[in-house]
Amino acid sequence: MGAPEKLTLETFPASPEKATLEGKNKFLGFWLFLGGETVLFASLFGTFLALRNSTNGGATTQEMFELPLVFTATMLLLTSSLTSVYAMYHMKNFNFRQMQFWLVLTLLLGAGFLGLEIYEFNHYVHEFKFTMRSSAAGSAFYTLVGTHGAHVLFGLLWISTLVIRNARRGLDLYTAPKYYVASLYWHFIDVVWVFIFTVVYLMGKVG
Repeated sequence: MGAPEKLTLETFPASPEKATLEGKNKFLGFWLFLGGETVLFASLFGTFLALRNSTNGGATTQEMFELPLVFTATMLLLTSSLTSVYAMYHMKNFNFRQMQFWLVLTLLLGAGFLGLEIYEFNHYVHEFKFTMRSSAAGSAFYTLVGTHGAHVLFGLLWISTLVIRNARRGLDLYTAPKYYVASLYWHFIDVVWVFIFTVVYLMGKVG
């Protein structure tokens, strides 16, 4: 396969992420992958709802959860979803530098979210002795929220790799689908977090 044709703003397709067969296959493959991820998180949500009150005599979620902290983390992650939208807007307009800039902002916001989540876990463990082994509720909580955190970390590594690897290569019809699919993945973990914030934290706080 030869080098991709040199593109300009005038010749760049309106939907570069689907302009090639490879791009279309990546898009289809992502949605199949997303189906499996949805089943995974649905199972974890169901398990958490069944076990969330099984605290084994330990602290309850009403006592532990600090909504201002969780709300701050939520705003960071939701804002990172917005910055990734801006990144894809600039990708469609063949503005590579602006796309990279907004993706770096997405990474910083996502890292901030992950840092707050690690702080939160550490606080629960040391202040309330709330661990994976302390109760069924602890196991269900850390499995659900921790799995989401692992997905955030994977997304950060994925986008970081794209930003660094293509810093010199620039944007073409082979790199555009990779950025687009990574952005869709990032939106997915943001949507999952909205459900976690509602089901785990808000419901946990009101009892």
